[in-house]
Amino acid sequence: MAIDTSTPTPTGSRETAATARLSPRDRLILFVLCAAQFMVALDFSVLNVALPVLGADLGLSPSALQWAVTAFALPSGGFLLLFGRMGDLYGRRRLFLSGLALFGAASLLATFAWDPASFLAGRALQGLGAAAIVPTGMSLLTTTFPEGPARDRALGISGTLLSLGFTIGMVAGGVLTDTLGWRSTMGLLTLFALIVLPLAPGLLPESRTPDRPRLDIPGAVTVTGGLLALIYALSTAADHGFGRADVLVTLVAGVLLLAAFAVVESRAEAPLVSLPMLRRRTVAWGNLGGLVTFSMMSTLVFALTLYLQEVLRLSAFATGLVFGVQGVLSVVAGACAPKVIGRLGARRTLVGSLAGQGVLTAALPGLGEGGPSVWLATAAVSLASMFHLGAIVSYGLTVTSGVPDEEQGLATGLVTSTQQVGITVGIPLLGVLATTSADLLSGVRTVIALDAAIVLAAALLVAVGLGRRAR
Repeated sequence: MAIDTSTPTPTGSRETAATARLSPRDRLILFVLCAAQFMVALDFSVLNVALPVLGADLGLSPSALQWAVTAFALPSGGFLLLFGRMGDLYGRRRLFLSGLALFGAASLLATFAWDPASFLAGRALQGLGAAAIVPTGMSLLTTTFPEGPARDRALGISGTLLSLGFTIGMVAGGVLTDTLGWRSTMGLLTLFALIVLPLAPGLLPESRTPDRPRLDIPGAVTVTGGLLALIYALSTAADHGFGRADVLVTLVAGVLLLAAFAVVESRAEAPLVSLPMLRRRTVAWGNLGGLVTFSMMSTLVFALTLYLQEVLRLSAFATGLVFGVQGVLSVVAGACAPKVIGRLGARRTLVGSLAGQGVLTAALPGLGEGGPSVWLATAAVSLASMFHLGAIVSYGLTVTSGVPDEEQGLATGLVTSTQQVGITVGIPLLGVLATTSADLLSGVRTVIALDAAIVLAAALLVAVGLGRRAR
């Protein structure tokens, strides 16, 4: 029984409960898909704390350390839409397994890297594998679990592990680096790939578009080039600001290539991205909500990390404990999100979650230099993360609901591209205000205030956009 995500759905019926119950095989499929997503989320953050040690060991200069992150972010974000569509056309299971194998091999290369070039090559190949895993894994999830309580539950678990993986990565990275060395962070990812890869072939069904239209090469070139340029510009700006020539050139190139992509798609016989899909209210406004919740939460975590360590002088371990509470409450939110969506509908849950995240973020600009502010920061960011988790699950459901199975790879490619761009764009746009401010505490307060204002404005826009009657 499918759920209309725009209206409340009665709960407690036998039919709903039966539909939400997963068979043992479904649970194994969900485990494989969520473990792969968790592994990729872990990779986004597990290396951050280890960067200074890594640089000293491999001979990476401080100015080159950003490439340990950028080398992964470029292909993982730039190829998402292309690989999502290729999965639709040539087989999602096939591309998912290929991505897993590549990710595992690349993690092994990064673990045993002998110089900067071999390490950065491993990171880039990890990103390429992640670009294949994320959209095909998400589309396998949405095609395996039909719209309704089963998909709500599956996306709730997936969203929880996505958020938890990022948080655990921050804590685990410090612990592993201090005890076993930075290479153990990459070894952990290799271990995950070795666990998931043998299970996947016998469990995951193959799926693809029946008629197999030709791949839109001009669209693939322009959108991939545009995303690569945009992500490079924003990633570099996070460390060096927007004044550098390469940042400005690639930023302009990214915008022009994405504009060219829109023109190409409007004329293509078999476009990579269907423009009518982008004009769907649920796709457009749902992705706006997703972009804002990811970008502003990553900015909030960045600002609070600076605040806790540089203003309050907490250790890396104590800072990790603060975000550990955030991770625990994210798990709670992931368990509750499907029930809330079942009662309110995905669209109302998305709007309410954005509003909740914005209100709790707005409680933080009053942070001071005293010890009690630690408790305010811990409570506010943890509760805001619960609403953030609700927004993650509900925006994924909003965007993919009503989309035919043959276009699920495209829809989930848009969802995951929004995630990647959101995580990448927030810190360069707002975080630089904190790092360049003469008074760090004042800069952090400014960033958090703007963060809250953007989330609340997005909640209003999404409410109006999704509330309008379809033509």
